Parts: sequence; C-alpha cells; structure tokens
Amino acid sequence: MRAARLIKMVLLLQSRPSMTAAELARDLEVSERTVARDVLSLSEAGVPVYADRGRAGGYRLIGGYRTRLTGLGRSEAEALFLSGVPSALREMGLADAASAARLKVSAALLPELRDAAAGAAQRFHLDAPAWYQEPETPALLPAIADAVWDDRLLTARYRRNNTEVERELEPYGLVLKAGVWYLAARATEAADTAGPAAATGGRRDAPFSGAVAGAGRRASHRVYRVDRFVAVDPAQDRFSRDGSFDLPAFWEERAEEFARSLLRDEVVVRLSARGVRQLPYVTDRAAAQEAVAKAGPPDDHGRITVTLAVESAEVAYAQLLALGPEGEVLAPAELRERFAAGARRTAALYGGGAP
Repeated sequence: MRAARLIKMVLLLQSRPSMTAAELARDLEVSERTVARDVLSLSEAGVPVYADRGRAGGYRLIGGYRTRLTGLGRSEAEALFLSGVPSALREMGLADAASAARLKVSAALLPELRDAAAGAAQRFHLDAPAWYQEPETPALLPAIADAVWDDRLLTARYRRNNTEVERELEPYGLVLKAGVWYLAARATEAADTAGPAAATGGRRDAPFSGAVAGAGRRASHRVYRVDRFVAVDPAQDRFSRDGSFDLPAFWEERAEEFARSLLRDEVVVRLSARGVRQLPYVTDRAAAQEAVAKAGPPDDHGRITVTLAVESAEVAYAQLLALGPEGEVLAPAELRERFAAGARRTAALYGGGAP
C-alpha cells in the first residue's frame, strides 16, 4: 500500500513542475504529515525530491530526473479508454486503475503537453445518465465488470418476470444507457433453472430478459439488465470471445428492435403544422417520423392525418396530451372520447375566468 503511494507521488511530481504538500495530500488521500514522511523516504531511497520553502514553495524533482515506472498494465490500459466516463469507471470499480494510467501517460509526456488532458476534460464531457433521474449503481456491477474484462464465465441468477432463472453466461460487454447498466452476454446452457418468485419484470423489458433461444450448447447474444441480477459467481475458466462480435453495432441493433417491440398499437391523429413539428418530441421519434412520412396531403386547413404506432392507448393518452390543440385523436373511438372528456374538464376549469 505504502509502496504504491510512493510510486504515485513520484509520478505526480514527474508530471508537474512542483506541488505543495496540500496538493499532494489531496491527490494521495493522506495527511500533509504523511506527505512529509514519504518525501523523506524517497530522498533516502535516492529519489531527488527537493523542497522549496516559502509561500510559493512545494516539492519538486530535481531537473532531469525521470522514473521508468511508466509502463501501463493491461487493466490500466483498458481503463484508460473509458477515462471520459468517470461515473462509469467508479461504478465498475476501475477508477484507481484509470487514475494510475493517466498519471503514467502524463509522466511520459513532454512538459509542454502535460496539460493536454486537463484542457480536453474542460471542453468535452460524456454525461451518460438521463436528466432528472438519479442513477443507481447495481451492487453486482463490479463483479460483472471484472468478469467482462477478464473473459471469465459467469454463473448468474437473474430476475425474469415473476421467477428467477440461473444460467452460465459468457459476458461480452457492458452498456450504460440513460443511467441503466446492461450486460451483453451469450448463454452456454440450453435450459433455464427457475427459482422462487423475486420481483416482477414488466413487459417493457421483455426483449432484454435474456431468454435462451434453441436447445444448442450456445445461444445468440442477449441483453440483461444488470440491476436484475440476484447473484453472480465468476468462474476460474475463461471463454473464447467471438472475434466478429461488435458491441456498439450489436447494441444499436438490439436497442432498435427493443424500441420497435414496444409499439404494438396504433392511433390515428390529425395534426396542425405545429403539431407535426412537436410530435417527435412527445412520442417515439422514429415512429413519429415514419407516420408523418406516410401521411397524405394536408387538408384545407393545412392539417395532415397520420397513423402513429404507440405502446398502448394509455401511453398514447399521456404522450399526446402534450400536443394540446395541435393534435386531434380520431381513432380508436375510446381514446378519442377520453380526450374529449379531458378537454371538457379542462374547459370547465378555465371557463370561469381568473380565480
């Protein structure tokens, strides 16, 4: 533990002209007294650490000193590619590896390039979680991430609808979407082992349930919500990855299939020009664009009639309310009557003028 801290101190000093005791203490997560003791230990070991006195003082390495402790380990190199997603690194337990990798890269750069990482970080940032949503880190995410990084087989219990299923998985990759973690994996068992009821899974995640297709030794890749894993047990055995598997392409295809699978009903809506512009912002964007593209010519009032794919009449009611008078539901009749009843109640609220 202390040896790793001393190495980190050397790398910190090598990557910057000088650092105060307070700065070193903050970055090393120790007290300033510990920093002073560590500096003394480095000096006794032959590392030329020099202390500058005064208000602008601090610690620095005597000019020209370079450590060769800059080789990246495998985990550090892999974590470095995720360094633009700090929250994801923390949740997967890789923050320390990424920090060490950045330090080693910084120490290896020419002095005039050492501020490049800080400059980029101030200009570009990936914020994966959704707005107005507090993301939760699944308790089993670090263990699953370890299996993904190390290509280790994973025995897992997973909540699906009202049951738990158990299977052996080949964990290929993790995806963070709008604050929710998903695992792309391939099952190696042909059958599920059902357990007692756990938590209900809802129809919304049906395509992501991870059900095994067919009776062969290996099924196709599936997607599992990480927060639905009940238990995971990484094995000592590793699996051979399919070299043709492309995680971004797989996710894009599966996410599109998932979104499409939700749209099982249809509603007919008459839209004003403003309603046409607003429709992609209140319902599924792809479905809205497709509906408008297939619509006929505008009527005498400039309105078009579209047939819109929706998840259900209930969801359509909640979504299309946002259009207000810019959208008129024509069918199904039950949904139109619900909008009419809601309009009458709204008119009654505002019919008497200001309170």
